[in-house]
Amino acid sequence: MGRSYSTERPIGLLALSFVAVGVGVITGFGAIFFRGLIGLIHNVAYFGLFSYVYDANLYTAPSPWGIAIVLVPVLGGLGVVFLVSKFAPEARGHGVPEVMDAIFYQDGKIRPVVAIVKSLASALAIGTGAAVGREGPIIQIGASLGSTVGQLIRMDAWQRITLVAAGAGAGIAATFNTPIGGVMFAIELMMPEVSVRTFLPVALATGTATFIARLFLGIRPAFEVPAKLFLSDQPASLDAILLYVLLGAIIGVAATGFIRGLNGADKFFEKVRNPYLRHAAGMLVVGVMMYAFLRGSGHYHIDGVGYSTVQDILLGGMIAAPFMILLFVSKLAATIFSLGSGSSGGIFSPSLFMGATLGGAFGAVAHIILPLPDITIAAFAMVGMAAMVGGATGAAMTAVTMIFEMTRDYDIVMPMIVAVAVSIGIRRLLSSENIYTIKLVARRHFIPKALHANMFLIRPAGDVMDKNFLVLPHDMEFDAFLRKPEHNGTFCHIIVTNGENIAGTMRVNISLRRGLEGAYTGVTLGDVANRKFTIAHEEDVMFGVIDRMWRKNASMIIVVRAKGIPHVSDIIGVITKEHVADSVADSVRPYAEHQGTMM
Repeated sequence: MGRSYSTERPIGLLALSFVAVGVGVITGFGAIFFRGLIGLIHNVAYFGLFSYVYDANLYTAPSPWGIAIVLVPVLGGLGVVFLVSKFAPEARGHGVPEVMDAIFYQDGKIRPVVAIVKSLASALAIGTGAAVGREGPIIQIGASLGSTVGQLIRMDAWQRITLVAAGAGAGIAATFNTPIGGVMFAIELMMPEVSVRTFLPVALATGTATFIARLFLGIRPAFEVPAKLFLSDQPASLDAILLYVLLGAIIGVAATGFIRGLNGADKFFEKVRNPYLRHAAGMLVVGVMMYAFLRGSGHYHIDGVGYSTVQDILLGGMIAAPFMILLFVSKLAATIFSLGSGSSGGIFSPSLFMGATLGGAFGAVAHIILPLPDITIAAFAMVGMAAMVGGATGAAMTAVTMIFEMTRDYDIVMPMIVAVAVSIGIRRLLSSENIYTIKLVARRHFIPKALHANMFLIRPAGDVMDKNFLVLPHDMEFDAFLRKPEHNGTFCHIIVTNGENIAGTMRVNISLRRGLEGAYTGVTLGDVANRKFTIAHEEDVMFGVIDRMWRKNASMIIVVRAKGIPHVSDIIGVITKEHVADSVADSVRPYAEHQGTMM
C-alpha cells in the first residue's frame, strides 16, 4: 500500500505528551459515559426503568418480563446490526484486531465515526445481554479518539500510532482501574516501538484516564477478594505449585478451544447472508440460555460481562465444581454465539469469567483431594482468570499485572506467573495465533508475535557500508566504462565526480555488460548519473541514516570519513537499499532461525 507523508510533520515530545494527556482525559470521560450508557440500556431492557445505576458485580434481579426476556438480546442484537452495517462495519466484533490492523497496516488511521458507533453498538449489546466484555469497545473507542486527534494535528505516522496505543491503554485502564495493566497492554499488543518517546505519552494517557475514572467511579479494585486468600502464611508448597502448573495446562487447552471456536463461529454464521437473521439467531440462543439459568439457579449468570458470577466465586459463594464447569461451557458457548453472529464487544471479560469458573472448579476438586491451607477456590479462580486471559490474548505481562491490580492481592502473583506461562506455552503449541491475530491472519495481515530490539539500527554506517566502489570522472564516456575489465561482484557501485565534488552515483549490473561492450551510446557518466544520493559519516547511527535516505528518496548513501563539506578523497564506502536489507536480515537471523519452533 502506497503511503504519502507530504503533509505530516513531527511534533516535539513535550507537545506529544500534552496531546496524550488530552487523549487520556477524553478517554477517561468516555469510559465513564460508556459504563453509564450500559447501565441505562440494561435497566430499560430488563426492567423498563430509566436509570444509570448499575453494578455489574451484583446479580441482576429477575426481570418482570418473565420468559419474554429471551427476546431482549434479540432486539438489542437487531439494533447492533443496524448501527454497525449502516455506519461503521469495523465496529463489529471485539475491536482489538481492528485497532492492531490500523496500527500495523493503516498508519494508525481510524475513522472518527468508529468511536461513536462502537460506543452505541457495544453498550446496546452488553446492556441487552450479549455475552461480551466492555473492555474491547473502550479500547477501540480510545484508540479511535487518539487516531482522530493525530489526524487533526497532522503529525508523523509513528506519533499518531503512539496516540492510538495511548488511547487503547487509557481505555482499558479506565475500565478496570488498572493503570499499570493498561500500559502493559499497550506495550505487549499495540506498540511497534517501545522507547522513551512512545512510552511517555502512553503512560501519561493511561494515568490521566485512570485518574478521571477514579474521580467518578471510585478507587476500589474491580473485584473484592477474601481478606486472607491463603490459610497459611508459609510459601506455597510444591504440591500447590504443581497443581497451578496443571491448571495452566488445562486452561491453555481451553483458551485454544475459545480461539478456534470463535473463529469457527465467524465462518459458520457468515453462511447466513442476511446479517439481521444471522445475529437474531445467535442472540436467541443466548436469551434461551439466560432464561434457563434463571429458572435453574435463580440468576442469569452468562449474560453481559458476568462479573457478578466472578465475584461470587472469589468470595466463596460458589463451591460446586460441576456447576462451575457448566458455567464455563455455557459462557464459552454464549460468547461464541454472541460474537460469531455479529455482536460488538470484547473478549477480556468473558475470559475472566471462563478462567474463574474453570479455575474455581479445579480448585474445588483439588481441595478435596489434597486439603492443604494454600489451596483455596478463590486462589485457583484468580490464577485461572490470569491464565485464560494470557492464553487467549498472548499478553503474559498484561494478564498477570491486570489480575493483580483488579484484586490487589500480591500473594497470588507467583502462582499466576507460573500458570500464565504454562497456559501460553500450551496454547502456542496448539494454535500459533491468539484470539486477536487469528482474525487478521485470515485477511493476510500478519502481526509480529514478538518485539525484538533492532540491533541493526544502532550500528554505525561504517560497519554496514560496502568498501567496493569506483570513483570515475563525470566526463568519462559510458561506452569506455563498459569496455573496462570486469570487477568482482554482481553489481558495480560508481561514484561520479566533477573535480573534487561528487556529481552523482551509478549502480551497474556487471553480468549485463558483456552484451553491451560493442555498443555505442555517446553519453558520459555524468549524463546518466543519479543525483538522488545523500551523505553519511562513518560514525552516524543507521537509524538516522535510513531516515535521511528515506526523506531524500536517495538510492545510495555515500559514506565519508571527515566532517564538514565532503570531498572525493573523503569517501570510504557506499550503502544501498540492498545493503540495508542484507544487514537487517543478518541482525534478526539468530531469532528467525528458531522462530518456527517457538510459535
